[in-house]
Amino acid sequence: MSPRRSRTIVAVTAILGLSGLLAFTAAQDSPEEASQLSQIHKAMMQFSSDPQEALPTTSKIYPVHDMKRPQPSMVEPGMTGSASTPGTAPSDATVLLGPGSGMGAWDHDRWMVGDDGVMQVKPGTGDVRSKASFGDCQLHIEWMIPADRACNGQGGCNSGVFFLDKYEVQILGSNPNQTYPDGQAGAMYAQYPPLVNPCRPNGEWNEYDIIFTSPRFNEDGSLKTPGTATVIFNGVVVQNHSTFMGVTSHGSKATYRKHSPEGQIRLQDHGDPIKFANIWVRPLQPRTLAW
Repeated sequence: MSPRRSRTIVAVTAILGLSGLLAFTAAQDSPEEASQLSQIHKAMMQFSSDPQEALPTTSKIYPVHDMKRPQPSMVEPGMTGSASTPGTAPSDATVLLGPGSGMGAWDHDRWMVGDDGVMQVKPGTGDVRSKASFGDCQLHIEWMIPADRACNGQGGCNSGVFFLDKYEVQILGSNPNQTYPDGQAGAMYAQYPPLVNPCRPNGEWNEYDIIFTSPRFNEDGSLKTPGTATVIFNGVVVQNHSTFMGVTSHGSKATYRKHSPEGQIRLQDHGDPIKFANIWVRPLQPRTLAW
């Protein structure tokens, strides 16, 4: 549609109202423009006389570049980690593991943790789960396979991080250890292999930044929207908004069953002394409408 035609439509809409728009376009527009405007009209008529009233209460409509739109909150970013030194959390994060945190954020204290905030699996003591529950979130976690560990497929260097205690992103020593691709580091376990393998050698810190969105269910228990994960592994995208096919399972196809959109974050005791550091979570709120 031409800029001139667009300005004309705005003027006519202001004079005649939405109800007069179709009559005007029927007489003035080409078939292609009439179709475009009909779609716009239908979308606008879905709103009440005040479009704000037809939106969720948390949504707002602002003109493009409106200075009245609320400013994003300022956040002090944390320090980026390296292969030799873990990083620190941003100022608005919920810290699950950091210097001086101990095991206070977890449901048991049988794993080992020092004042430096490095936690190590104590094999045989069981998985740990966060005391708090989270839904849609950004999770940051750093992990290391001890330098003296021998990795053999799924053995010797294995753990995992689970969202809602159900959906796993695999943790595994994958440099140079090989296993089935949907079970190596960065995989959505038993579902999607990572796009590439940026795993660092044993004895060096790896880091995940994971953007997780919980699945949603209808009242009858059917799936409304699946869960998703974007995984950035040592600065490299290895899962690009990948869709969980269901609750993580071993050796079988995943399926969904209705559950809450929030749940605990779980770290797996797979019998190997994996180290963890700098674990933090930022809950993510739904986006508001742009206009």
